[in-house]
Parts: sequence; structure tokens; C-alpha cells
Amino acid sequence: MFQTYGFLAAWQRHVGRRSGAVPAIVMGRDKDGLLLFILPLAVESSGLVRRLTWLGSDLCDYNAPLLDARFSHEIEAQRFVALWHEVITSLGADSRFRFDCVDLQKMPETVGAQTNPFTHLPVLAHPSGAYVAHLGNDWNAFYAAKRSASTRKKERKQLKQLGEFGEVRFVDVTDRTERERSLRTLLGQKSYAFARMGVEDIFARPGHREFFQAIATDPELHDLIHMSRLDIGATVAAANLGLRFRECYYLIVSSYHDGEFTRFGPGRAHLNDLLRHAIETGFRRFDFTVGDEPYKRDWSDTELRMYDYLAAVTLRGRLVVAPSTAFRRAKRFIKQTPALWRAFSRARELVSAIKRR
Repeated sequence: MFQTYGFLAAWQRHVGRRSGAVPAIVMGRDKDGLLLFILPLAVESSGLVRRLTWLGSDLCDYNAPLLDARFSHEIEAQRFVALWHEVITSLGADSRFRFDCVDLQKMPETVGAQTNPFTHLPVLAHPSGAYVAHLGNDWNAFYAAKRSASTRKKERKQLKQLGEFGEVRFVDVTDRTERERSLRTLLGQKSYAFARMGVEDIFARPGHREFFQAIATDPELHDLIHMSRLDIGATVAAANLGLRFRECYYLIVSSYHDGEFTRFGPGRAHLNDLLRHAIETGFRRFDFTVGDEPYKRDWSDTELRMYDYLAAVTLRGRLVVAPSTAFRRAKRFIKQTPALWRAFSRARELVSAIKRR
């Protein structure tokens, strides 16, 4: 779903064009001329280094090729590796697409029902995993299976406490004006959270806010993009933007109000309502996407393995690939070791708090 035309076109229009990204769309056909695959690639510059990457990679949680259902039957693993080297050679021969290294990130193990052919390359594990919950068709049964009786009792109490600040309402945001207003609040809350955690605010990057504004309000993407809020009185207590694709709901960005009622869990209450909404509207899976936050593991029953592929094609590329590979392996080790990740996160928050004084 991240590789839909509307999503990637909006990224190129608002983000890629500003950064000088050059789309490099590769199509592969069988002997009869029928389309077998599409590789939505791009060449991006980072300092003096040009990288071949996925188009829209930074804002796509899953980066992957588009495959025809016949692909796995037509192209076996060894043949794909040979094809990939042909792609690299062809792109490198064109001055528009010359690059120093290949940097393909956040690639899932499968594409639909097929094995992702890029996993046949010498990939390394992405620092984070991704998490999916299979929902069933009854919210109460799903909720009871995922939350203990004591936790459900505590959450009912907290919901009642939230109600003391005003009427609590789950809002399915469909109106364009309301989406614009909700998105401003969502991104503002998220930027504040990034500052508190001491991490980079991705919405401060050139074109990122405009990109989300575009996809949230584009009538042609209305069925793909979903927005919701949890309102408490006149306050937007929590909000989210997600993608709807086939039978799966993808949680992309979520936030909550940091104020007097934060201790009663408005973000948690909103997520409960969002999961209920997903079940009641017919979704069978809820994808929390990439990231190892504990709440994702609490709700999910499936962890998706994610992979990166790094390779140098020039000397300049070699100078980047080696340290990048070592950094990502170290980052994964820290993120997949709970004690280390907690210590790192706390230290990062402390440094951020000191800087804000």
C-alpha cells in the first residue's frame, strides 16, 4: 500500500523534488511482454554520496517491489540475483541514475503471499521489527484475550476519570476541513513528544508536513487514508493517521495530548477505540508497522522480520557502507536488548530535558 501511485507521487512532489531525488522506476517483463514486477527506486544525494534507494523510503514503513502473482513461478532466487545485477549495471550506465552505493531499508520478508526476492541478496536485519495483530470479528473477545481482568478494570476506571474533564468521543474524521485541523494537532502533539524523547522531529524536515497534508486531504486517497480523534470536551486528547488497504489497517502516526489528564491514558483509550473501529468496519489485521514500542508487542501476535541491503559500487560508496553496516548492527543489538534500550532511551530523554532548560 505504501507503493501506491498516489502515496509515492505525493512524496516525490513534496519531499523528493526538494531534496533532488531522481525516480528510477524499473519494470520487468516475461518473454511474452507481460509485466512481472516493478521496482520503485530512486537516486538520492547525501553530501557527496549518491544512494540508490526505494522511492519515498523515509516515509514508507515497508519498502518492497510490486510483484505479479506469477513472479515466484517465473523468477527463482538465483535468477533474481542475476536480474538485480543487470538492473544495477543498467542504471549505473545512465548518467541520470549513477550512484555510489545501494541502500534499501525496511524490506519485509514477504510481499503479499510471495517471498520478497530481495531477501535472496546478502541482507542484514533492520534495527527494528514490525508487529501485527489478527483481530477476529468481535471486539469484546479480542480485548479480553489481550488484556487481563485487572487491566480492563483499570482502563474502565481511567476512562471514567477522563470523562470528568468533558464528554469522551471517538471521532472518525472524514471532512476535509476537519482533517486539516486534526492533522495540525496530530503533528503538533507528535513534534512535542519527539522533543521530550530527544529524537529528531521528522516533521521539521523539508516537505514532510506538506506531504501529510496532501495525502490526508486528497480526494483520490480518501479510501486509503484514515484519520480519527479522541475528543475530551473541546480538547483533542489523541489522534491518528492510518492506511486502509484490503483487510488490513496500518497505524502510521499517533499522538496524545500532554496535559492535566495525560496520567489517565488518553492515548491508550484512543487506541482501544481505534481497534474496536477496525474490527467493526471489517478489518482482519491491525498492523502497528515498524517500531519496537512495548504496547505493540502487547497487542500483537505476529512479529514481522525486516531487512536492509547495503552494497557499494564505487570507492566513495565503500567509505559509507562499511560504517553504516556497523552502525545498524550496533543499533539493532541495543534496540533488541531491553535493558540497553531502556538505558539509552532514558539517557536521551535526560539530555533533551537539560537542553530545553
